[in-house]
Amino acid sequence: MGTHLLAYATTAAVFLVIDYVWLAHLARGFYADRLGHLLLERPNVGAAVTFYAIYVAGIVFFATLPALKSGSASSALVLGALFGFFAYATYDMTNYATLKGWPLAVVMVDVAWGTVLSGLAALAGFHATRLLLA
Repeated sequence: MGTHLLAYATTAAVFLVIDYVWLAHLARGFYADRLGHLLLERPNVGAAVTFYAIYVAGIVFFATLPALKSGSASSALVLGALFGFFAYATYDMTNYATLKGWPLAVVMVDVAWGTVLSGLAALAGFHATRLLLA
C-alpha cells in the first residue's frame, strides 16, 4: 500500500503545481475571454478538491501504477496522456455539444492541455516514486 500512496502523492503534487501555473497565470486570460460569462467570481473549492482527488486517482490507477509495475517510463507518459485525452475530450465535447457558446477553441486548447498535463504528471509520478522507493 505504501507504493500506491507514494505514487498518488507524487503524481498529485506535480499535477497540482503545473495545473495551478496554467490556470492562474498562463491561460487565465484565454479562459476568461471565452468563458468569462460562465465563470464564478470565486471557484467552488469543495468541487475543485473533489475533482482533483478523483482525477489524480485515475491517473495513478490507469498510468502511474501500471508503469511502475512494468518499469516503463514511456508507458507512464503514454497512458497518462491517453487518460487525459479521453477525460478532457469527454468533458469538453459534452459541453460543446450541449452548452450555448462553448467555443471550439476552448475544446481544442483544453483537450491538448489535459493530454499534456496528465502525461507529464504520470511520468513525473513514476520517476519520483521510483526515486523515493530506491
